Amino acid sequence: MRQFYIIGFLILLGFDTLAQVSFKLAGADTVPSLDTAWILRVIGDKWTYGAVLGYMGAFITWMTLLKHAPIGPAFAATHLHVVTVAIISYLYFGERFSIMQIVGSFFIIAGIFVLARGNNSEAYHV
Repeated sequence: MRQFYIIGFLILLGFDTLAQVSFKLAGADTVPSLDTAWILRVIGDKWTYGAVLGYMGAFITWMTLLKHAPIGPAFAATHLHVVTVAIISYLYFGERFSIMQIVGSFFIIAGIFVLARGNNSEAYHV
């Protein structure tokens, strides 16, 4: 069962990260102007579909995981995409990665491990 959680949360992380990065790329491709031409650009942009796929995949994966996973550690683990999106933003988009983001990322990861270790479920013993 532990392997199920690990693989499931990695898939969820991938879908969540895909959705957020796709939103960023769709926004860059389709500068908003709130007119019909902009709506058509959004509908035709490949990254819009990446975002939709990411959210749909994340929803299905999350619902599957919730059947079995304890809610505390599971909910905390869903926030790991904040770290992966920050890393991708730094590497791919050239955005800055401040010391506060590094510290925050550490606390997100540490919090997930603390919640996982504190859970009575054998699947979460790291």
